[in-house]
Amino acid sequence: MKNIKIIEVKSEIGAGTRGASLGVEAIKIAALDFMSNFFVHFPSESIETENRLLFEPIESPYAKRVKGVYTMYERISKSVYDTVKSNWFPVVLSGDHSNAGATIAGLKMAHPDAKLGVIWIDAHADLHTPYTTPSGNLHGMPLATAIAEDNQDCKNHELDENTVQWWEKLKNIGNISPKVLPEDVVFISLRDYEKEEDYLIRKYGMKVITTSEVRRKGAEAVSRSVFRYLSDCDYIYVSFDVDSLDASISRGTGTPVSNGLREREAEDLISKFMQHRKICCFEITEVNPTLDRENLMAEIAFNILQRSVNVLMMN
Repeated sequence: MKNIKIIEVKSEIGAGTRGASLGVEAIKIAALDFMSNFFVHFPSESIETENRLLFEPIESPYAKRVKGVYTMYERISKSVYDTVKSNWFPVVLSGDHSNAGATIAGLKMAHPDAKLGVIWIDAHADLHTPYTTPSGNLHGMPLATAIAEDNQDCKNHELDENTVQWWEKLKNIGNISPKVLPEDVVFISLRDYEKEEDYLIRKYGMKVITTSEVRRKGAEAVSRSVFRYLSDCDYIYVSFDVDSLDASISRGTGTPVSNGLREREAEDLISKFMQHRKICCFEITEVNPTLDRENLMAEIAFNILQRSVNVLMMN
């Protein structure tokens, strides 16, 4: 039975739309509405944020609030590292998806000699860099930090020296770079990404499993194929961005996209993943209750969280 610790990261400085910092509390309110005492059962840690930077001028237009994101990377990676080293299983509830780069860093720091795989359940690839970004928002770049990729081949911007230095620090957090090999990343329900990201996916042959493939094959077959593909990995991290769900049910997130997973499909799939002994961390991200009606997105996220943790504890 796994000992589970919840790490709360109410940081949204990597996002373009405001409100994701409220996602963790919205999930807790969903638990209360379901009369669940889920959050009573597990120790938790809340990571100090840098959200005050949202009220300050942006210094780096192609890596917005990068200094604050680096500070968050330091704090989150240390928490994840300490959690793993204390033989706890980290379940991370985070605001925006930039935080996932820090989670990956903490896992790699805890297992520096191990091969780490990533299951990225997300409508977006999050493979942009300051050289290619259309928005400058760092929640579009966490996987690029993890695989230590600049994508200079597709460069759209000339960066100032300060931005370059902070981007290098992000990629090298924990003094390990890269944390993950690009071929050890599996995308699920990916459907909204730019040509610069597509270039990297094709360049490295990164595995993409579409929504229709999940629907056609079912959770059991998809999970088996994912673990076959990642069979060389010692540990596997699962990151669940709620915008992987279809836009009809994912209004409460900053970047909803149609043709996504249904709630039950995501729940069944993640539960299958959680049964595997190599899974070392689970993260839920990008719940934004300010964009939602009646806290629906957080309720769905809580249902997935609760079932996933129950499966973890049984395996």
